[in-house]
Amino acid sequence: MSAYLEFHHIGKRFPGVQALDDVSFAIERGACHALIGENGAGKSTLGKILAGIYRSDAGEIRLEGRVIAPASPLEARQLGIAMVHQELAFCPNLSVAENLCLGDLPRNRAGWVDRAVLRARARTMLAAVGADIVPDRLIGSLSTGLEQLVQIAAAVGTGARIIVMDEPSSSLSAGETRELFRLVRELRGRGITLVYVSHRMEELFALCDSITVLRDGHHVSTGRIAETNPQRVVTQMIGRELRLQTPAHLAREPGEEQLRVRGLSSPGNFSGIDLALRAGEIVGLAGLVGAGRSETLQAIFGLDPEATGEVRVKGHLLPVGSVNAALDARLGLVPEDRKRQGLVLGLSCRENTSLAALPGLTRFGWVHRRRERSLAQKYADQLRVKAPTIETLIGGLSGGNQQKVALAKWLARDCDVLLVDEPTRGVDVGAKAEIYPLLDELACQGKAILVVSSELPELIGLCRRILVMRGGRLVGEVPHTEASEASLMRLMAGVEDEPRTTAS
Repeated sequence: MSAYLEFHHIGKRFPGVQALDDVSFAIERGACHALIGENGAGKSTLGKILAGIYRSDAGEIRLEGRVIAPASPLEARQLGIAMVHQELAFCPNLSVAENLCLGDLPRNRAGWVDRAVLRARARTMLAAVGADIVPDRLIGSLSTGLEQLVQIAAAVGTGARIIVMDEPSSSLSAGETRELFRLVRELRGRGITLVYVSHRMEELFALCDSITVLRDGHHVSTGRIAETNPQRVVTQMIGRELRLQTPAHLAREPGEEQLRVRGLSSPGNFSGIDLALRAGEIVGLAGLVGAGRSETLQAIFGLDPEATGEVRVKGHLLPVGSVNAALDARLGLVPEDRKRQGLVLGLSCRENTSLAALPGLTRFGWVHRRRERSLAQKYADQLRVKAPTIETLIGGLSGGNQQKVALAKWLARDCDVLLVDEPTRGVDVGAKAEIYPLLDELACQGKAILVVSSELPELIGLCRRILVMRGGRLVGEVPHTEASEASLMRLMAGVEDEPRTTAS
């Protein structure tokens, strides 16, 4: 097949960062083309240039041999190009129909919005992607998966011939991801060209025909996906062979008990949670979506005012529902949603890193800036945060680098107990290879770490033991030596009726 969409010598620079430098490759018509690279490699930037969100500083894009330069998403849409964003881009207080038709609202002779035509148009767009969603529902009331589906409906409904999908599965459950895969295959079958931006290797090899690898803003390779393999792609992404070592903390005997939870319950979320966490160990918490894992971590940290039960840190009883008490006990929480709960996007890397440590950096109400900068720089170096300086706004960093700063915030506070919810969500394999040894190093230093993750290989490779939740209850514990995806899935799904021993 001949080239349909071509990038020629594309360059893009942001203040202090060369996001793309002389990037050239081509995509075939009707293909699902993977675009992969580490966080900050430039893959999302390239997709946004194609979708008219950014303008390139150099180079040109050709569509069917004709040079195009969309200066806005509307111009891109007129060219048949649309984008499904990683960060869902809708107005939550408007209906599904209003969001779908926002750029072209139908009007009657009096100039008012024609609601009947609006709903009919929305139903047609939703039906095109098999979405059974009431057009009058508020976008803010939809699940992440349904909102993602509405975004795809908006792209397909405008007659897009090219759709850029930027990390489309990063916030989806397993069931929603399967539905996304079905839809991607259906769109490809209709002859729509897909540019699939992702860091999840298994998705790319399951869905895509060809793959382009970017590294530090440069083009590394483009080829048929059938002619490569995940290990080769990882090496191209990070410029070195990736070797994951067995965590060192597994060879050490855990220390004294740091965290003890007894009878922790929250109406409608979970009940009767008993667990213990010792110094120098990483313990996993596995379960299907809705099992209550994240809610349990939040309650331990004091974020659930309805929670009851006991939480003890180093033997001291904490008042349940008190974040201040958790902080005073040197307990930290890295939340699942870093953008909404873990970071302040309008502040710099320095300010975000020092947020939880401010009491130790202030005197008479004034922040000691030199100590603050030194602390922030220390963890930026340790975690290899890719940012021009520590004064760079956190909102301008890639997802992986934002996650590193979210973790650095609690390291700066020197917490003894760390609750980490989805530590590598939205993070590429290279960043994962840096975060795993960091967590292992913290455990070797005597920290007690409880990790929630939807990626079973992550828990199996990282944790001394894995607790399994189902339906809001702890139903089993699997030691590292016996852990496998099959054994964990049986417990998570309720196939294995006889529970293993849990922490008492």
